[in-house]
Amino acid sequence: MSVTVRVPAKVNVQLAVGAARPDGFHDLANVFLAVGLYDEVTVAPADELRITCTGPDAAKVPLDTTNLAARAAIALAERHGIRPDVHIHIAKDIPVAGGMAGGSADGAAALLACDTLWDTGAGRDELLAICAELGSDVPFSLVGGAALGVGRGERLTPIEVGGTFHWVFAVADGGLSTPAVYGEFDRLTAGTDVPAPTASPALLDALRVGDPVALAGALGNDLQPAALSLRPALADTLAAGTAAGALAALVSGSGPTTAFLVADEESARKVAEALLTSETCREARTAVSPAPGATVIRRTA
Repeated sequence: MSVTVRVPAKVNVQLAVGAARPDGFHDLANVFLAVGLYDEVTVAPADELRITCTGPDAAKVPLDTTNLAARAAIALAERHGIRPDVHIHIAKDIPVAGGMAGGSADGAAALLACDTLWDTGAGRDELLAICAELGSDVPFSLVGGAALGVGRGERLTPIEVGGTFHWVFAVADGGLSTPAVYGEFDRLTAGTDVPAPTASPALLDALRVGDPVALAGALGNDLQPAALSLRPALADTLAAGTAAGALAALVSGSGPTTAFLVADEESARKVAEALLTSETCREARTAVSPAPGATVIRRTA
């Protein structure tokens, strides 16, 4: 038997970051929106745990137990007294190390796929608890849609979305380390009074009514200055997309992918073409949101 799960990328339409905590993490008000760029993760019984990966940038995906997909299989197996002997295959389409939670998505997908394959009977709460142990973004990858994440981002409250939002994502060459970006945030904010993170009421209202213009005016990412400090060329990408007609532009999460909110499908096509012509990014992808979370799409006997 094999089980295949499809799982979406995410964009942070708001990422409010508090000061570093004693444990090194930061309190967040993280408004996640799942977008229609997907990885597919297939698990099947095997003699031992192994991982393979195909797709763009597959060579950059770790194929050992540092991969969140492997860690998810191990965590679920340990809880249920099962040997994690599965072949995990990742069909990668979400940009790697791009601030769109591709690794987290694979962890959530592998967890759901293994749960289905092994028929563990784990409930949603147990799966979410394992996701939270794996990483701050993993629970949202399981849930999808739109949600406010607090704490490290792992404690989720669903958010109502009243329409479809159109995006263009500019994929940069190379990645950015999330810990490095948070470290730069700490350096840039040292000696300042960093406010406690809270979700923007205007942004939540814009999502609820499905208003892209209002959402454009409320987007925010407190990690953006840090990402631009580490990768100044991203400013050129942001400027190119804005000049091409995007309603708003921001760095996606810790970057280096940049996200452009646009009015409609035709606008998305024009902005994507302009970004490629500008030669400020390696690739431009269009997608809509919200998108469903991790979903079983195939089972074979």
